[in-house]
Amino acid sequence: MLLWAGIFLIALGAACVAIDRRAIHLIYDRVGARFHRFLIATTHFAKAAHWLALAVAVYAATWAWLHWGTPGAGVKLMFQCALAFILSLGAGSAVLHGIKLVIGRRRPRDELEMNLYGFVLFGFSLDRNSFPSGHALTIACVAVIASAVWPMLSPLWFALALWLGLTRALLTAHFLSDVFVGFGIGLISAREVLVYIFPQLAPAWF
Repeated sequence: MLLWAGIFLIALGAACVAIDRRAIHLIYDRVGARFHRFLIATTHFAKAAHWLALAVAVYAATWAWLHWGTPGAGVKLMFQCALAFILSLGAGSAVLHGIKLVIGRRRPRDELEMNLYGFVLFGFSLDRNSFPSGHALTIACVAVIASAVWPMLSPLWFALALWLGLTRALLTAHFLSDVFVGFGIGLISAREVLVYIFPQLAPAWF
């Protein structure tokens, strides 16, 4: 299911390229100051550095506990989830940053401030890094791991993750297509890591 959901979101993102410019201007004109402050306060919950630091800390602590302590099932689960997230984020980020370098898409601010829009294929410039969204990829990986641990709350995890991904477009940090494609890559990378490396964690519907 997650594989097809990821493919669908990538296809949706590709379709959104046709409306990205109009959508970003509409968003820019409609988001007020108060809502903007709320978005700023919440969007960083999807930041990769925060989740990666947490995952590495949990991995290191649980690894030590597994080797020198008397761990229970909860410690083993935390160890596996932390490692699964690190691998998911690493695999997804490798794909994402490869696409960023090859596609070379300008950020929405270039469109809004200078009327500059477009892709510079094979430009290999770190300044043109809008497509896809790393925040969306990260929080999609988090939602997949959380759904493996608490599958009964899967709708909540994915709804929260999608919202946090969309804050990137609402803040005009990314286009809609950037968010959907990033989210799709995150779903697929985390799903593949769980299904093929940690099958004991993956529910049948993954």
